[in-house]
Amino acid sequence: MQGTPPHPDARRADSRRWKALIVIALAQLMVVLDTTVVNISLPSAQHVLGISDGNRQWVITAYSLAFGGLLLFGGRIADLAGRRRMFVIGLTGFAGASALGGAAVGTATLLAARALQGVFGALLAPAALSLLSVTFSEPKERAKAFGIYGAVSGGGGALGLILGGVLTQYLSWRWALYVNIPFAVAGIVGALTVVREPDERPQRSRLDIPGVLLATGGLVLLVLGFSQAETHGWHAHDTVLLLVGAVLLLAVFVLVESRAATPLLPLRVVIDRNRGGVYLSLGLSVIGMFGLFLFLTYYLQVVKGYTPLVAGLAFLPMIVGMVTGSTQIGSRLMNVLPPRLLMGAGFLVSALGILLLTQLKVESSYAAVVLPAQVLLGLGMGTAFMPATSLATHSVQLRDAGVASAMVSTSQQVGGSIGTALLNTVASSSGHRWAARHLQQAKSLGKAGYANHAAVHGYTVAGWWAVSILGIAALAAFTLIQGPGQDAGPSAATDTGKTTVPVLTAESG
Repeated sequence: MQGTPPHPDARRADSRRWKALIVIALAQLMVVLDTTVVNISLPSAQHVLGISDGNRQWVITAYSLAFGGLLLFGGRIADLAGRRRMFVIGLTGFAGASALGGAAVGTATLLAARALQGVFGALLAPAALSLLSVTFSEPKERAKAFGIYGAVSGGGGALGLILGGVLTQYLSWRWALYVNIPFAVAGIVGALTVVREPDERPQRSRLDIPGVLLATGGLVLLVLGFSQAETHGWHAHDTVLLLVGAVLLLAVFVLVESRAATPLLPLRVVIDRNRGGVYLSLGLSVIGMFGLFLFLTYYLQVVKGYTPLVAGLAFLPMIVGMVTGSTQIGSRLMNVLPPRLLMGAGFLVSALGILLLTQLKVESSYAAVVLPAQVLLGLGMGTAFMPATSLATHSVQLRDAGVASAMVSTSQQVGGSIGTALLNTVASSSGHRWAARHLQQAKSLGKAGYANHAAVHGYTVAGWWAVSILGIAALAAFTLIQGPGQDAGPSAATDTGKTTVPVLTAESG
């Protein structure tokens, strides 16, 4: 409530904010790791459990459907029920689902466990980011905190490839799921001892059930539609129906939210020019980044013959680049340069990295092409993600911090689904066309060599698409984002008397 005197433990809670950051970052790392660590272990799990080729995609899709579909719901629940409470519930449920998946003896159990991981991940991710946004308000500290968080978010996916390779090769595919349990236990203990919420709490209101159903249904259909496009093509009947259904449900959702007394997603959150620009540019950039993970994984393991462990280690330069870009470039310059410049430049540097990968050949050396490309991509994404994540919760009302944070994850999740489906389709179709045009080379190259040349051609064509998309992301950042302190349209500041999450930046710092 306004005017409430400081809590007696406020000073102590404030002194624990850096420990709280460790706990929040640990939870975020667990969620991000899970998106890639399971990918590496999937072939082994498929063999042990006897999962059919038709069902293996559901090990990934079951998670992404639940996670992507429920993120907005999770964000709003965090606002209404308490961020720390949902943080602990999310960690507990994620650990339980991971244990269930690791102990699975059949396909159904594993798929159910992956769906449950997605459900609790959707509660955990927005609670973690909103806790971070309300814990750090001083500009320089906020820059450092979001730099660390951005490095974890950006590098965690690549780190998962390494960890997945180690666990699968030396222990078992089951440890790709069991590994979440110690992360979750440490997070729960930390949350209960060092994480605090502000004394001022948003006024509680009723949950927007129609909004929940429409948003969840629309996002589930959207993610499922892109998953279907990846496996069955864009013109398949089911793909078209799912995508059309998603557009219709989300259109009705916007209409309902514009009239609801207590909306699930207050439109003031997304029509703010800065936040809208962040959500759009971030989603576009993830399309290119996810495409890179996919193609490089196949290139290194199938074309170059790397083992899962060595292929995972080959992603280390990207992790180093992301950590460096986020903590040494983004966080240091965030209070000096406008966010749009950091984000736009970061996306362009990432595009340059992928541009190098369009020159890939079957015989290309790792050191000459893949290594510098990864460094550039990592530096660019790390530099861009850091101010983007912070700006997404700039001046948001305290009561909307959870749902604004959820929109960050939603844009990334949808972007990842689109990127995987779109770029995989482009690569596959381009590879088939190359093979049809170069049939005369089949004998001289051999069956494996011929297939590898076709695949690499497909990867390079998809790379050009990714470069173009990252260019559009940079353009969106340069043109849409004005930066805090400038007139950015309706925001928390227009709603007088409401508490806002204080922030950073060049203009305000």
